[in-house]
Amino acid sequence: MAPPMSASRFLDALQDEGVTVVQVGDWRHHNRNHKGPWGPVHGVMIHHTVTKGSQRTVELCRDGYEDLPGPLCHGVITKDGRVHLVGYGRANHAGLGDDDVLRAVIAERALPPDNEANTDGNRHFYGFECENLGDGQDPWPAAQLDAIEKVAAAICRHHGWTERSVIGHLEWQPGKVDPRGFTMTSMRNRIKDRLA
Repeated sequence: MAPPMSASRFLDALQDEGVTVVQVGDWRHHNRNHKGPWGPVHGVMIHHTVTKGSQRTVELCRDGYEDLPGPLCHGVITKDGRVHLVGYGRANHAGLGDDDVLRAVIAERALPPDNEANTDGNRHFYGFECENLGDGQDPWPAAQLDAIEKVAAAICRHHGWTERSVIGHLEWQPGKVDPRGFTMTSMRNRIKDRLA
């Protein structure tokens, strides 16, 4: 069982891993903690945004929608590889997912199919939204993929986790397809190599 790291330690961990960080407003205190607990944390979840344009994407992930208030993640990874910190604490990114998947993440073993939505993921995962249309055609620049690898590795390194603690939204919640355009297996292999 891992308590979330402090916001300051989170920032340090990302920067120590070589991540280019942009701090957006009072990100350290922007959260949904009044709606439920944040932690214990068990992993990192990767998403795509279905948006175009970095500034608009960052604003949307910080502020959210009328029906889904922000923050929608902890960090937004834009096409240029910068990581924009928009919130810290409970964030509206994971939603309800499969308890069997959570158990597999905690045990760091192969993931079962996600066929239920019965467990609060916002409590248990660090979340990163990645600027991409999610249509399978929008490219993933090398700088952006490198940043995804680095943020995930930074968090895993801090908590003593392996690459198996990093999942995509599509592996957590039935019906989700993100991230689309690269495989989570390939990304976990990159994270494994970085941690080694």
